Amino acid sequence: MKNMKKTDIDEFFRRLSDRDPEPKGELDYVNHYTLLVAVVLSAQATDLGVNKATKALFAKVKTPQAMLDLGLQGLVGHIKSIGLFNTKAKNIISLSEKLIGDYGGKVPKDRAALESLAGVGRKTANVVLNIAFGEPTMAVDTHVFRVSNRTGLAPGKTVLDVEKKLVKGIPDTWMIHAHHWLILHGRYTCLARKPKCHECPVADLCLFKGKILA
Repeated sequence: MKNMKKTDIDEFFRRLSDRDPEPKGELDYVNHYTLLVAVVLSAQATDLGVNKATKALFAKVKTPQAMLDLGLQGLVGHIKSIGLFNTKAKNIISLSEKLIGDYGGKVPKDRAALESLAGVGRKTANVVLNIAFGEPTMAVDTHVFRVSNRTGLAPGKTVLDVEKKLVKGIPDTWMIHAHHWLILHGRYTCLARKPKCHECPVADLCLFKGKILA
């Protein structure tokens, strides 16, 4: 797969920016802690499903201590509609304990510290760093991976390959919002089975050989 030219990468994000200047993630949260919980819950689950489960939860729980007060079974009662809810509930209780014990109840602004928390991998850490702290990180989910490979934006065989290429190749001007633009583009336009090439704002820049423009 060929790599998109640097000038085209800049134009790619300029157009996505023109269409949506201030893109937002679709997970609901009220503070840094609830953002972390929501992202942990979103693994192998839809944002819509997570939002339905956390609406009542986040009305009661906004801090690690409140989560521990709710307890494991109380948490399970709120999130049992989400896949892998038992494992996720245990991880959330564990990470809440560690946040209190090691970080004064605050979500740390540090990748290594975030990845030391139960249920938090590199992708989750990148999402939290980007949304909570405005760090120019790149969280590569299935949408970002697909769009990056299909378009030639950042072809790579692994998630880490794609992440490194995106961080290196995307101009600084666009990095703070690039993660959201790519997710939303993959979710609503560059679909897995039937990409909407005919309404894509960057179709002429895309290197995908299977484009359907009619």
